[in-house]
Amino acid sequence: MTERKPPGVPFESWVDKQIRDAERRGEFDQLPGAGRPLPADMETPYDELWWVKRKLVREGLSVLPPTLALRKEAEDALAAAYAAPSERIVRKIVTDVNVKLRDMMFKPPPGPPLGMKPYDVEAVVQEWRERRAAAEGKTAGERTDRADP
Repeated sequence: MTERKPPGVPFESWVDKQIRDAERRGEFDQLPGAGRPLPADMETPYDELWWVKRKLVREGLSVLPPTLALRKEAEDALAAAYAAPSERIVRKIVTDVNVKLRDMMFKPPPGPPLGMKPYDVEAVVQEWRERRAAAEGKTAGERTDRADP
C-alpha cells in the first residue's frame, strides 16, 4: 500500500514518483499483456458491460433473443436432417423442430418476429432422398472411374 500524499507536494509529481519507484522495484515487469499492443477497441466509447462481452467472446458464447436462437436452431436442424443417415431420423429431426416453431408462433416472446413457419416434413424428406440419390450416384460414378484404369 502506498503512503499518503504529503501536504504541499503537487499531486502530479507525487504520482509520478510513485510510478518511478514501482518501476525501479520491478513491480511492472511481470504484468499480463506486457510487450503486447493495446487492444483495438480502445477508441470505442465506454461500455459498462465490457467485461461480460469479452468473457462471452473468450468462451465462444453468444446470447441471442429467443426468436433468433430458434431460427438458428431450425436452420441447424434442417442441415442435420439433410445429413441424417435414415428417413426415420429425418422425420424425427424435422418434427421436433416444427413443435418448437409452432410454440413460438402461437406464444411469441419479446424480441424480433420469428419470420418462419414449420417445415413441410414430406418436402424435406423428398429433398433428403434426392440429395442422397445424387450423392450415391456420384460415389458410384467415382468407383467406376477408379476401376477403369
